[in-house]
Amino acid sequence: MRLFRLAKIVTVFHRYGLDEFVLNDAPNPLLRALGKLLGARRHDMPRGERLRRALESLGPIFVKFGQVLSTRPDLIPPDIATELARLQDRVPPFPATDVRRVLESAYGRPVEQVFANFEWNPVASASVAQVHFGSIQVKVDDTFETRDVAIKVLRPNILPVIESDLSLIRVLAGWVERFSADGRRLKPREVVAEFDKYLHDELDLVREAANCSQLRRNFAGSALLYMPEVHWDWCERDVMVMERLHATPISQVDALRAAGVDIKKLARDGVEIFFTQVFRDGFFHADMHPGNIAVRTDAEHLGQYVGMDFGIVGTLTDVDRRYLAENFLAFFRRDYRRVAAAHIESGWVPPGTRVDELENAVRSVCEPIFDRPLADISFGKVLLRLFQVSRRFNVEIQPQLVLLQKTLLNVEGLGRQLDPYLDLWATAQPFLEKWMRDQVGPEAILKRLTEQAPYLSSALPQLPRLIHQALERRGEAPPPIVMPTPSRWTNIWLALIALCLLALLGTLWFPLLLD
Repeated sequence: MRLFRLAKIVTVFHRYGLDEFVLNDAPNPLLRALGKLLGARRHDMPRGERLRRALESLGPIFVKFGQVLSTRPDLIPPDIATELARLQDRVPPFPATDVRRVLESAYGRPVEQVFANFEWNPVASASVAQVHFGSIQVKVDDTFETRDVAIKVLRPNILPVIESDLSLIRVLAGWVERFSADGRRLKPREVVAEFDKYLHDELDLVREAANCSQLRRNFAGSALLYMPEVHWDWCERDVMVMERLHATPISQVDALRAAGVDIKKLARDGVEIFFTQVFRDGFFHADMHPGNIAVRTDAEHLGQYVGMDFGIVGTLTDVDRRYLAENFLAFFRRDYRRVAAAHIESGWVPPGTRVDELENAVRSVCEPIFDRPLADISFGKVLLRLFQVSRRFNVEIQPQLVLLQKTLLNVEGLGRQLDPYLDLWATAQPFLEKWMRDQVGPEAILKRLTEQAPYLSSALPQLPRLIHQALERRGEAPPPIVMPTPSRWTNIWLALIALCLLALLGTLWFPLLLD
């Protein structure tokens, strides 16, 4: 099966002449000669279109790779980036007969009995699913209301293709880990395992609906971001039904500008939304390419982001968030020694690494891009320098942060499209500084104590007995000094501790009682 899939990949690449991307510029003269031989075929299609069609024919994993590339016109030629942008929501759709088959299998009855209206022509088609518009009858009190909805339908028979590609990628990752000098440091098998998990999650639309609901709660009442309402009674593993929203794709910058949207503010809001999801919530939309983002243009919600496609989300632990925030802030303040020390403390580099050497290496990467707008930053050079530094100091890849790194690439690429002169660092620094104050200040401590108050109230009656037992055990071998009887001091200590705990508990609960 793996050999068959590998043979198909090679065949597709040869059919569309993609070998010229690699072989014609190869440093080895024999490979260049092979490239000229294979590349001698004539192609009527431009190279960008050939690459897009090849990725489409190879399936979801390759399409997702093309989607990531499409957001980085600073890394690939403009003609290829423009063509790959079609992969964001214009993948060839599957036919209406398959749509009907998926829906009726999910609901166990005809489509006409499930939806008040269903538009068979899809409005968007991606690698994993496609979206149709329709309407449903929702019971409100004693009457029924018609609600316009967006209906996401999973592509049929997609799992075997994904499993085949993942199996091949696992083998390749094993080879990299075994034969590459950087294999252990890059942790390719762990990275593939993370990708495997999130890709399978994306195939369960009930899980995606739950992600959407969580993001909607996190941003309830926010003027920055709106998430559609999920209609749970119509959601199944292969079908997701949610509120239909009228918004303009974020890639249509001219249309947004004509509608009166402040594009520079839109770029700044996008950065704030990203950092809010990552640091405040530890739960973030991890597939933020332009095909999954729109902007509302009505007078009441002008400039408000709208999220779509919630199949891939990332989560971060409190430890990860705190570590990342410290690194970001140290970077913003040009405290490269702190950045180096944090890497060593976290175990990302070997413990014997010299802080001053790592500090100098980090400075060489960061200083050239500081205080510069996105348009003046060569991200390709930055990546190359980062790879050199990480190899020199044996920086280990953190699989749990792969999605965050991918999302940050999307956000930075989106910022380039909206406002090439956006100062990403100046936009993010105030937010992170406020977040850190909220995490370590008096209000944060009081908040955590308040959250623990129910536990303290239930554990408080047991504390005197536990402390008494501990003191008695210590009193079994008293030191040879003259002092009052242990029982008396035990009672005094118990009384003082109980009074302190009661006072603390009172300060926590009294404001809540007043509310």
